[in-house]
Amino acid sequence: MNLRIKFTKKNYLKYISHLDLMRLFQRAFKRCNMPVKHTEGFNPHLKFSIGAPLSLGISSDGEYMDVDLERKVSIDEFIKSMNKVLPEDIRIICGKYVEDKPSLSSVIQWSYYKIEFKIKEELTEDEIKKLMKDYLNCDSIEFVKERKKKGRLQQKIENIRPQVGNIVLKNKEDRIIVLDVLLKTSENGNLKPKDFLSSFIDFYHLSLDDYCVNIHRIDMYGEKENSIFNII
Repeated sequence: MNLRIKFTKKNYLKYISHLDLMRLFQRAFKRCNMPVKHTEGFNPHLKFSIGAPLSLGISSDGEYMDVDLERKVSIDEFIKSMNKVLPEDIRIICGKYVEDKPSLSSVIQWSYYKIEFKIKEELTEDEIKKLMKDYLNCDSIEFVKERKKKGRLQQKIENIRPQVGNIVLKNKEDRIIVLDVLLKTSENGNLKPKDFLSSFIDFYHLSLDDYCVNIHRIDMYGEKENSIFNII
């Protein structure tokens, strides 16, 4: 039985790694005796997976996990039992039973982020909206993505414009700007919010105050026939 759940990751727990988050859930499953299946082989482990792991330092209201259960458990019972043993900053919100295929990683296509940052320039709200419009009207925006592979830093130039779905100005106060941004999060293309912000800042030669950046994932979505849909 494959149960897909949605959970939050907030406050100080945004600083724990993906590996530590997996260990946290492993302990929680065992503490509440949840009937999670084990893999076969010499080193069996619990069968569950988290889709599109967050980068360190990003909070979220919309994380997703698939849990392979040995038997069907009431969703309300699952949520109640797990939330009793999980830290307060991780809450399971809802869930539903789904087919084993397609996998969670292949279903997730987009992430919706709230990005709050501070610039050194004085811009009006209309000027910011014009920058956003110009950015979205571009056919190509080249950006150098940096990734570590086998301990070595690799650089790759990509056109990231197709990986930006939309930009909405949510708030502007003095030099602090809050944007809601839809970014590609899939096996065929993935744009990290920090990379988007760097490209946005560099595109207009703005100056970013690195100590005043806060990123929060609002939710994740699938896509079918050019329309996005809720994961649960």
